[in-house]
Amino acid sequence: MTIKAEEHWVKKGPVKLYVYRKHDTAKAGPKPALFLVHGSTFSSRGTYDFTVPGRTGYSAMDHFAALGYDVWTMDHEGYGYSDRTDSPSGILVGVEDLKAAMPLVVENSGQQSVSMFGESSGAIKAGAYANAEPKRVEKLILHAHTHHGRDAPEMQRRRSIIEQLKASPRRPFGMAQIDNVFNRDVRGKTDPAVVKAMADFELKFGDSVPAGTYVDMALHMPLVDPRKLTCSVMLIRPDHDGNATDEELYEFFRDLDTRDKQFIMVKNMTHAGGMVSSQRFRLWHIMHSFFSCPPPVE
Repeated sequence: MTIKAEEHWVKKGPVKLYVYRKHDTAKAGPKPALFLVHGSTFSSRGTYDFTVPGRTGYSAMDHFAALGYDVWTMDHEGYGYSDRTDSPSGILVGVEDLKAAMPLVVENSGQQSVSMFGESSGAIKAGAYANAEPKRVEKLILHAHTHHGRDAPEMQRRRSIIEQLKASPRRPFGMAQIDNVFNRDVRGKTDPAVVKAMADFELKFGDSVPAGTYVDMALHMPLVDPRKLTCSVMLIRPDHDGNATDEELYEFFRDLDTRDKQFIMVKNMTHAGGMVSSQRFRLWHIMHSFFSCPPPVE
């Protein structure tokens, strides 16, 4: 295999952030840069460079590197290999992380802008980053996105325990929380071997994760202004996803300033089951078709 993995570090003030890259060294010349943004619970490599013992085909980074992309991701502050701090590491903290990482991506990829994909709270971070630095994002996919979450069951649940979530910058993280992420909307759609492999990888980082994105999604939405997104945008809505309602995403889609936009619904996919479930190849196909589509003719 000619896919090369690289570990990088960037500084955001005193905070050291882990940035990870995969690209195919056999493919000469500049490659389109793809940046993948992780969500509230799992780290970057648990989400996008996942392995299941005895199985193959779970790494989205390998898949897109083989297609010719220069693929990047990062652990946000308080997650994975990045520094653990006293910050609750909310959505806007994640935006600052992306700002810190992007000069490294530009320097090494030779590209001034990227295609960006985010899922769950990672979609909100990606959208908010595209609001803040529109020239850096050429195409944007918001997967399992929450716009305002007003009537979404999972957001209502978080609001019901908001004092508990606000009491500490970090929330408990263990097997129960991992199982809940995969099964809270509908049970039985994720292979138990996947859940176990995710636990084996993620729990080595400790028994807590930042609480900030949960608080933000419960209380401080919306954090992405669709009227200020001028790049090409795709919304991907999983079939089973209590983090948002169809109605709020229709509202978001309607208000997008860009006319180059798509809204896709994916049957049988769960909120957390995009990148690592049996539906992953459908998701990757949808992503590649959007990212590789030629630009509109003026």
